[in-house]
Amino acid sequence: MFDLRESWVPAYARHFFAAGMSSSQRVECSHGFFKQYISRKNSLMDFIIRFERALSHQRQKELVADHVDAFEVAQCILPMPMNKQMATLYTRTMFQKFEQELIQSTACFLELKTENASKVVFNVSERKNWETRVAEVVYVKDSDHASCSCKRFEFVGIICKHILALFRRDQIEYMPDKYILKRWKKTAKFGLVSDANGNEIKDSADPGLLIKRSTMSRLASDVVEDALMCEEGCELLSETLKSLQVKLKLLKDGPSNNEVGGSSSQTQYMKDPKRVRCNGGSKRVTGAKEKAMKRGIRHCRECGHIGHDRRQCPRNLNTPTSPSNNDESTPIDLSDPLFDEFYRMHGPTQ
Repeated sequence: MFDLRESWVPAYARHFFAAGMSSSQRVECSHGFFKQYISRKNSLMDFIIRFERALSHQRQKELVADHVDAFEVAQCILPMPMNKQMATLYTRTMFQKFEQELIQSTACFLELKTENASKVVFNVSERKNWETRVAEVVYVKDSDHASCSCKRFEFVGIICKHILALFRRDQIEYMPDKYILKRWKKTAKFGLVSDANGNEIKDSADPGLLIKRSTMSRLASDVVEDALMCEEGCELLSETLKSLQVKLKLLKDGPSNNEVGGSSSQTQYMKDPKRVRCNGGSKRVTGAKEKAMKRGIRHCRECGHIGHDRRQCPRNLNTPTSPSNNDESTPIDLSDPLFDEFYRMHGPTQ
Protein backbone atom coordinates (compact mmCIF):
# COMPACT_ATOMS: atom_id res chain seq x y z
CA MET A 1 0.00 0.00 0.00
CA PHE A 2 2.90 2.33 0.67
CA ASP A 3 4.35 1.70 -2.78
CA LEU A 4 0.93 2.48 -4.32
CA ARG A 5 0.33 5.59 -2.20
CA GLU A 6 0.30 7.85 -5.25
CA SER A 7 -2.77 5.96 -6.49
CA TRP A 8 -4.99 6.24 -3.42
CA VAL A 9 -3.71 9.01 -1.09
CA PRO A 10 -5.61 12.25 -1.87
CA ALA A 11 -2.54 14.41 -1.31
CA TYR A 12 -0.87 12.86 -4.38
CA ALA A 13 -3.90 13.46 -6.62
CA ARG A 14 -4.53 17.14 -5.86
CA HIS A 15 -3.06 18.23 -9.19
CA PHE A 16 -5.89 16.46 -11.13
CA PHE A 17 -9.14 18.35 -11.62
CA ALA A 18 -12.04 16.49 -9.98
CA ALA A 19 -14.35 19.39 -8.99
CA GLY A 20 -13.51 18.68 -5.36
CA MET A 21 -14.98 15.17 -5.39
CA SER A 22 -13.36 11.96 -4.24
CA SER A 23 -13.54 8.64 -6.09
CA SER A 24 -16.60 7.35 -4.19
CA GLN A 25 -18.29 10.64 -3.33
CA ARG A 26 -20.37 10.71 -6.50
CA VAL A 27 -21.81 7.26 -5.85
CA GLU A 28 -22.48 8.01 -2.19
CA CYS A 29 -24.28 11.26 -3.06
CA SER A 30 -26.44 9.43 -5.59
CA HIS A 31 -27.35 6.76 -3.05
CA GLY A 32 -28.22 9.36 -0.43
CA PHE A 33 -30.38 11.27 -2.92
CA PHE A 34 -32.40 8.30 -4.17
CA LYS A 35 -32.90 6.89 -0.67
CA GLN A 36 -35.27 9.79 -0.05
CA TYR A 37 -37.65 8.38 -2.68
CA ILE A 38 -36.91 4.65 -3.01
CA SER A 39 -37.14 1.82 -0.51
CA ARG A 40 -36.26 -1.86 -0.74
CA LYS A 41 -39.94 -2.71 -0.18
CA ASN A 42 -41.02 -1.04 -3.45
CA SER A 43 -42.11 -3.19 -6.35
CA LEU A 44 -40.66 -2.78 -9.83
CA MET A 45 -43.51 -0.50 -10.94
CA ASP A 46 -43.21 1.63 -7.78
CA PHE A 47 -39.46 1.86 -8.32
CA ILE A 48 -39.90 3.25 -11.84
CA ILE A 49 -42.50 5.80 -10.73
CA ARG A 50 -40.45 6.95 -7.75
CA PHE A 51 -37.26 7.10 -9.83
CA GLU A 52 -38.91 9.36 -12.41
CA ARG A 53 -40.32 11.53 -9.61
CA ALA A 54 -36.85 11.94 -8.08
CA LEU A 55 -35.38 12.99 -11.42
CA SER A 56 -38.19 15.49 -12.03
CA HIS A 57 -37.61 17.06 -8.61
CA GLN A 58 -33.89 17.30 -9.28
CA ARG A 59 -34.48 18.94 -12.68
CA GLN A 60 -36.96 21.37 -11.13
CA LYS A 61 -34.37 22.43 -8.54
CA GLU A 62 -31.85 22.98 -11.31
CA LEU A 63 -34.32 25.17 -13.23
CA VAL A 64 -34.99 27.21 -10.10
CA ALA A 65 -31.24 27.68 -9.61
CA ASP A 66 -30.87 28.77 -13.25
CA HIS A 67 -33.70 31.26 -12.82
CA VAL A 68 -32.05 32.73 -9.72
CA ASP A 69 -28.70 33.06 -11.50
CA ALA A 70 -30.29 34.71 -14.52
CA PHE A 71 -32.37 37.38 -12.75
CA GLU A 72 -30.74 37.87 -9.35
CA VAL A 73 -27.35 39.13 -8.24
CA ALA A 74 -25.86 37.81 -5.01
CA GLN A 75 -25.23 40.25 -2.18
CA CYS A 76 -21.53 40.85 -1.50
CA ILE A 77 -20.24 40.79 2.06
CA LEU A 78 -16.95 42.49 1.15
CA PRO A 79 -17.26 45.68 -0.95
CA MET A 80 -14.33 44.79 -3.19
CA PRO A 81 -14.22 45.09 -7.00
CA MET A 82 -13.10 41.46 -7.37
CA ASN A 83 -15.96 40.23 -5.18
CA LYS A 84 -18.54 42.19 -7.21
CA GLN A 85 -16.99 40.90 -10.43
CA MET A 86 -17.33 37.26 -9.37
CA ALA A 87 -20.89 37.84 -8.15
CA THR A 88 -21.89 38.67 -11.72
CA LEU A 89 -19.92 35.79 -13.29
CA TYR A 90 -20.18 32.82 -10.92
CA THR A 91 -23.33 30.91 -10.07
CA ARG A 92 -24.80 31.46 -6.62
CA THR A 93 -23.28 28.30 -5.11
CA MET A 94 -19.79 28.81 -6.50
CA PHE A 95 -19.78 32.50 -5.61
CA GLN A 96 -20.49 31.68 -1.97
CA LYS A 97 -17.47 29.34 -1.97
CA PHE A 98 -15.28 31.98 -3.61
CA GLU A 99 -16.41 34.65 -1.16
CA GLN A 100 -15.44 32.43 1.78
CA GLU A 101 -11.95 32.08 0.29
CA LEU A 102 -11.76 35.86 -0.17
CA ILE A 103 -12.78 36.49 3.45
CA GLN A 104 -10.24 33.96 4.75
CA SER A 105 -7.50 35.58 2.64
CA THR A 106 -7.65 38.67 4.83
CA ALA A 107 -6.21 36.59 7.71
CA CYS A 108 -3.24 35.37 5.65
CA PHE A 109 0.25 36.90 5.88
CA LEU A 110 2.86 36.77 3.12
CA GLU A 111 6.57 36.42 3.59
CA LEU A 112 9.11 36.52 0.77
CA LYS A 113 11.09 33.28 0.68
CA THR A 114 13.17 33.37 -2.52
CA GLU A 115 13.31 35.45 -5.68
CA ASN A 116 15.21 35.12 -8.91
CA ALA A 117 14.87 36.22 -12.52
CA SER A 118 12.14 33.69 -13.38
CA LYS A 119 9.99 33.23 -10.28
CA VAL A 120 9.16 34.49 -6.82
CA VAL A 121 8.30 32.18 -3.90
CA PHE A 122 6.19 33.31 -0.93
CA ASN A 123 5.32 31.63 2.34
CA VAL A 124 1.67 32.32 3.19
CA SER A 125 0.89 31.66 6.84
CA GLU A 126 -2.55 31.36 8.39
CA ARG A 127 -3.34 30.93 12.08
CA LYS A 128 -6.36 28.70 12.64
CA ASN A 129 -7.47 26.95 15.83
CA TRP A 130 -4.29 28.04 17.63
CA GLU A 131 -2.23 26.43 14.90
CA THR A 132 -0.19 28.13 12.19
CA ARG A 133 -0.39 26.60 8.74
CA VAL A 134 2.01 27.61 5.97
CA ALA A 135 1.45 27.25 2.23
CA GLU A 136 3.90 28.02 -0.56
CA VAL A 137 2.86 30.26 -3.44
CA VAL A 138 5.03 30.38 -6.56
CA TYR A 139 4.68 33.23 -9.05
CA VAL A 140 6.24 32.67 -12.48
CA LYS A 141 7.14 35.98 -14.10
CA ASP A 142 7.31 34.83 -17.72
CA SER A 143 3.84 33.25 -17.85
CA ASP A 144 2.36 35.61 -15.25
CA HIS A 145 0.91 32.61 -13.42
CA ALA A 146 0.60 31.89 -9.70
CA SER A 147 0.27 28.42 -8.17
CA CYS A 148 -0.11 27.24 -4.60
CA SER A 149 1.03 24.13 -2.78
CA CYS A 150 -2.51 23.44 -1.53
CA LYS A 151 -3.54 22.73 -5.17
CA ARG A 152 -7.10 23.97 -4.59
CA PHE A 153 -7.36 25.66 -7.97
CA GLU A 154 -6.12 22.56 -9.79
CA PHE A 155 -8.36 20.17 -7.81
CA VAL A 156 -11.55 22.23 -7.25
CA GLY A 157 -11.35 24.94 -9.90
CA ILE A 158 -11.62 27.93 -7.53
CA ILE A 159 -8.73 30.20 -6.69
CA CYS A 160 -7.46 29.61 -3.13
CA LYS A 161 -7.09 32.11 -0.30
CA HIS A 162 -3.29 32.02 -0.49
CA ILE A 163 -3.19 33.28 -4.08
CA LEU A 164 -5.90 35.83 -3.25
CA ALA A 165 -3.64 37.15 -0.50
CA LEU A 166 -0.91 37.58 -3.13
CA PHE A 167 -3.35 39.45 -5.40
CA ARG A 168 -4.25 41.75 -2.53
CA ARG A 169 -0.56 42.44 -1.90
CA ASP A 170 0.02 43.28 -5.58
CA GLN A 171 -3.21 45.38 -5.62
CA ILE A 172 -4.91 43.31 -8.34
CA GLU A 173 -8.53 44.46 -8.20
CA TYR A 174 -10.06 42.15 -10.83
CA MET A 175 -9.67 38.41 -11.32
CA PRO A 176 -7.74 37.42 -14.47
CA ASP A 177 -9.72 35.38 -16.99
CA LYS A 178 -7.37 32.39 -16.83
CA TYR A 179 -8.40 31.75 -13.21
CA ILE A 180 -12.13 31.66 -14.05
CA LEU A 181 -13.41 28.32 -15.30
CA LYS A 182 -16.37 28.31 -17.65
CA ARG A 183 -18.07 25.40 -15.88
CA TRP A 184 -18.68 27.59 -12.76
CA LYS A 185 -20.05 30.58 -14.70
CA LYS A 186 -23.71 31.43 -15.23
CA THR A 187 -23.22 31.12 -18.99
CA ALA A 188 -21.87 27.56 -18.80
CA LYS A 189 -24.98 26.11 -20.46
CA PHE A 190 -24.94 28.55 -23.36
CA GLY A 191 -23.84 27.07 -26.66
CA LEU A 192 -23.92 23.58 -28.11
CA VAL A 193 -22.91 20.49 -26.19
CA SER A 194 -21.67 17.48 -28.19
CA ASP A 195 -21.08 13.89 -27.23
CA ALA A 196 -18.05 11.74 -28.07
CA ASN A 197 -19.36 11.18 -31.62
CA GLY A 198 -19.88 14.88 -32.29
CA ASN A 199 -23.67 14.76 -32.07
CA GLU A 200 -25.48 17.61 -30.38
CA ILE A 201 -26.91 16.79 -26.98
CA LYS A 202 -30.30 18.37 -26.54
CA ASP A 203 -32.05 19.09 -23.29
CA SER A 204 -35.27 17.46 -22.17
CA ALA A 205 -38.13 17.57 -24.66
CA ASP A 206 -40.30 19.37 -22.11
CA PRO A 207 -38.03 21.88 -20.36
CA GLY A 208 -40.87 23.11 -18.16
CA LEU A 209 -42.64 26.38 -17.71
CA LEU A 210 -39.89 27.90 -15.60
CA ILE A 211 -37.23 27.91 -18.30
CA LYS A 212 -39.77 29.19 -20.85
CA ARG A 213 -40.68 32.00 -18.49
CA SER A 214 -37.00 32.79 -18.02
CA THR A 215 -36.36 32.99 -21.77
CA MET A 216 -39.44 35.15 -22.47
CA SER A 217 -38.69 37.44 -19.55
CA ARG A 218 -35.18 38.05 -20.84
CA LEU A 219 -36.54 38.77 -24.33
CA ALA A 220 -39.22 41.13 -22.98
CA SER A 221 -36.63 42.96 -20.88
CA ASP A 222 -34.43 43.55 -23.93
CA VAL A 223 -37.41 44.81 -25.96
CA VAL A 224 -38.43 47.24 -23.22
CA GLU A 225 -34.88 48.59 -22.93
CA ASP A 226 -34.78 49.23 -26.68
CA ALA A 227 -38.20 50.90 -26.68
CA LEU A 228 -37.29 53.33 -23.90
CA MET A 229 -34.68 54.98 -26.12
CA CYS A 230 -37.32 57.09 -27.91
CA GLU A 231 -40.95 58.12 -27.51
CA GLU A 232 -42.06 56.51 -30.80
CA GLY A 233 -40.64 53.20 -29.65
CA CYS A 234 -42.67 53.37 -26.44
CA GLU A 235 -45.89 54.06 -28.35
CA LEU A 236 -45.18 51.29 -30.86
CA LEU A 237 -44.45 48.79 -28.08
CA SER A 238 -47.56 49.81 -26.15
CA GLU A 239 -49.86 49.36 -29.17
CA THR A 240 -48.23 46.06 -30.08
CA LEU A 241 -48.59 44.72 -26.54
CA LYS A 242 -52.28 45.70 -26.41
CA SER A 243 -53.05 43.94 -29.68
CA LEU A 244 -50.99 40.95 -28.60
CA GLN A 245 -52.88 40.83 -25.31
CA VAL A 246 -56.22 40.65 -27.16
CA LYS A 247 -54.96 37.84 -29.40
CA LEU A 248 -53.64 35.87 -26.43
CA LYS A 249 -56.96 36.26 -24.65
CA LEU A 250 -58.83 34.88 -27.68
CA LEU A 251 -56.32 32.06 -27.89
CA LYS A 252 -56.80 31.29 -24.21
CA ASP A 253 -60.60 31.28 -24.39
CA GLY A 254 -60.58 28.95 -27.41
CA PRO A 255 -62.54 29.09 -30.69
CA SER A 256 -66.20 30.08 -30.55
CA ASN A 257 -69.15 27.99 -31.70
CA ASN A 258 -69.44 29.93 -34.95
CA GLU A 259 -65.89 29.01 -35.93
CA VAL A 260 -66.29 25.34 -35.09
CA GLY A 261 -69.49 24.44 -36.92
CA GLY A 262 -72.29 26.94 -36.61
CA SER A 263 -74.05 28.43 -33.62
CA SER A 264 -76.71 26.56 -31.68
CA SER A 265 -80.12 28.16 -31.11
CA GLN A 266 -80.46 26.85 -27.57
CA THR A 267 -77.96 27.44 -24.82
CA GLN A 268 -77.28 24.41 -22.70
CA TYR A 269 -76.21 24.80 -19.10
CA MET A 270 -74.40 22.19 -17.14
CA LYS A 271 -76.08 21.42 -13.83
CA ASP A 272 -74.62 20.13 -10.64
CA PRO A 273 -74.65 16.35 -10.23
CA LYS A 274 -77.18 14.74 -7.93
CA ARG A 275 -76.14 14.32 -4.39
CA VAL A 276 -75.66 10.75 -3.27
CA ARG A 277 -75.57 9.84 0.36
CA CYS A 278 -72.35 8.14 1.30
CA ASN A 279 -72.35 4.74 2.93
CA GLY A 280 -71.53 4.93 6.60
CA GLY A 281 -70.30 7.86 8.60
CA SER A 282 -73.78 9.38 8.86
CA LYS A 283 -73.80 9.47 12.66
CA ARG A 284 -72.49 12.68 14.10
CA VAL A 285 -69.29 12.38 16.04
CA THR A 286 -69.62 13.77 19.56
CA GLY A 287 -66.71 15.28 21.40
CA ALA A 288 -65.36 14.40 24.81
CA LYS A 289 -66.88 17.50 26.41
CA GLU A 290 -70.34 16.72 25.10
CA LYS A 291 -70.08 13.12 26.29
CA ALA A 292 -69.08 14.29 29.77
CA MET A 293 -72.06 16.65 29.92
CA LYS A 294 -74.43 13.83 28.98
CA ARG A 295 -72.96 11.58 31.63
CA GLY A 296 -73.40 14.31 34.27
CA ILE A 297 -77.24 14.55 33.83
CA ARG A 298 -78.85 11.99 36.18
CA HIS A 299 -82.58 11.23 36.43
CA CYS A 300 -84.32 9.80 39.49
CA ARG A 301 -85.76 6.36 38.83
CA GLU A 302 -88.59 6.98 41.30
CA CYS A 303 -90.01 10.31 40.17
CA GLY A 304 -88.03 11.02 36.96
CA HIS A 305 -86.77 14.44 38.04
CA ILE A 306 -83.21 15.79 37.76
CA GLY A 307 -80.91 16.65 40.63
CA HIS A 308 -81.25 13.63 42.91
CA ASP A 309 -81.29 9.84 42.82
CA ARG A 310 -83.64 7.19 44.15
CA ARG A 311 -82.17 7.22 47.63
CA GLN A 312 -82.63 11.01 48.00
CA CYS A 313 -86.05 11.17 46.32
CA PRO A 314 -88.52 13.33 48.33
CA ARG A 315 -91.30 10.82 47.57
CA ASN A 316 -89.49 8.09 49.50
CA LEU A 317 -88.56 10.42 52.30
CA ASN A 318 -92.22 11.41 52.94
CA THR A 319 -93.49 7.74 53.04
CA PRO A 320 -93.48 6.27 56.60
CA THR A 321 -91.56 3.08 57.01
CA SER A 322 -92.68 0.04 59.06
CA PRO A 323 -90.80 -0.57 62.29
CA SER A 324 -88.28 -3.35 62.33
CA ASN A 325 -88.51 -6.44 64.51
CA ASN A 326 -85.82 -5.12 66.84
CA ASP A 327 -87.78 -1.92 67.69
CA GLU A 328 -89.85 -1.75 70.85
CA SER A 329 -93.65 -2.53 70.44
CA THR A 330 -96.13 0.36 70.54
CA PRO A 331 -98.36 0.45 73.69
CA ILE A 332 -102.05 -0.55 73.05
CA ASP A 333 -105.03 1.47 74.39
CA LEU A 334 -107.53 -1.11 75.82
CA SER A 335 -110.26 1.50 76.19
CA ASP A 336 -110.81 1.59 72.47
CA PRO A 337 -114.44 0.66 71.44
CA LEU A 338 -113.05 -1.93 69.10
CA PHE A 339 -111.87 -4.00 72.01
CA ASP A 340 -115.41 -3.98 73.61
CA GLU A 341 -116.77 -5.62 70.44
CA PHE A 342 -113.95 -8.11 70.53
CA TYR A 343 -114.69 -9.04 74.14
CA ARG A 344 -118.38 -9.74 73.40
CA MET A 345 -117.46 -12.11 70.59
CA HIS A 346 -114.49 -13.94 72.04
CA GLY A 347 -114.59 -13.22 75.74
CA PRO A 348 -112.11 -11.37 77.87
CA THR A 349 -108.38 -12.03 77.41
CA GLN A 350 -105.39 -11.32 79.48
